[in-house]
Amino acid sequence: MCEECRDLTRRGFLKGAAIGGAALGMGLLDGRLLYADAQNLKFSTWHVPVSREVKTVWIPMMEEVKKRSSGQMAYTMYAGGALGKGPEHFDIVAKGMSDLGYFTATWTAGRFPLTDVLSMAVWVNGKDIAADIGNAVYNRALKDEFKNVKVLELNGCIQSFIWTKKPVSKMADLKGMKLRSPGGHQTKYIKSLGAEPIFMPLGDVYMAVETGTVDGIVTCPPLILAFKLYEVAKFATVLTFGCVSEGTVMNLNSWNKLTADQKKVIDQVCTNPFKTTGGLTSDDYEAIMKDITKAGVKLIDLPQAEAEQWYEKFRDVTREWVADLEAKGLPARKTVAIMNEECEKRNIKLVACPPEFKKG
Repeated sequence: MCEECRDLTRRGFLKGAAIGGAALGMGLLDGRLLYADAQNLKFSTWHVPVSREVKTVWIPMMEEVKKRSSGQMAYTMYAGGALGKGPEHFDIVAKGMSDLGYFTATWTAGRFPLTDVLSMAVWVNGKDIAADIGNAVYNRALKDEFKNVKVLELNGCIQSFIWTKKPVSKMADLKGMKLRSPGGHQTKYIKSLGAEPIFMPLGDVYMAVETGTVDGIVTCPPLILAFKLYEVAKFATVLTFGCVSEGTVMNLNSWNKLTADQKKVIDQVCTNPFKTTGGLTSDDYEAIMKDITKAGVKLIDLPQAEAEQWYEKFRDVTREWVADLEAKGLPARKTVAIMNEECEKRNIKLVACPPEFKKG
């Protein structure tokens, strides 16, 4: 290169640097974004790509992260178990296969023993409320179970019902029935009512109900839509079984790579993604139930006296669960009391809480 060209290149660089520095000084450029490392975050979930969860929560949540970070945090969505089976999703994040994702604690029995408190039978119509409760209980009682990830939010989902091929209107109708259970408290609830719990992947339930391998399923309304189970289970017994304990977590290395401003965006958006996006909230619940009834599912409401008999069985399950964990040195009774307190603060009824446990 000739001296004249070198001089021109040098002058061009210095001129550009001077203009950029002046613009930065005048606030025309955001220095934090100029120098921050751009991120492409991998988000994983077992929810199927066409589900309400993916369409109304996870994609909008990650789009909001991208927007608030001015494009510095883009994402790739891995839905429908693209990176692994449902029970593997905590480890998918913890081991770094994805940067953040949604997992279900109840599917890994014994791994998060106290976190099962979130899956106790309770009436919660929206995951926005469930996340508020779950986050409060996490901060007060569950942190020790999640030391190897950054917890963004925990929740107990919304209430599950029994969805069956034949109507169930009293406890005696359940005798001998085989019901798919998500695990945890729901398995024990099913047993306490005289039915047989069966665990299988959600993707296998449609054919299992259709062929009579199982007589029905205990799950929440959004999954009835996501897996089209309304086509084979035409009756729903409307009585809360609670649901699973689950949440959104982030890989610690991925979290530590973020700048302070990027971490702030993640916390603001993901601490309650349901409030952020408006997906699966209490307002959305009515629309979900309307879609299910339009599909031909008949809802069966139990008389109060009958429902109370079922709930007393659930309270016995809580007593046994607490006794088992207390024998292992875990503060289960105190955790149940905390869960009940956080529910009551929000006018939510924890029907599986024995009255003697309400004060720890």
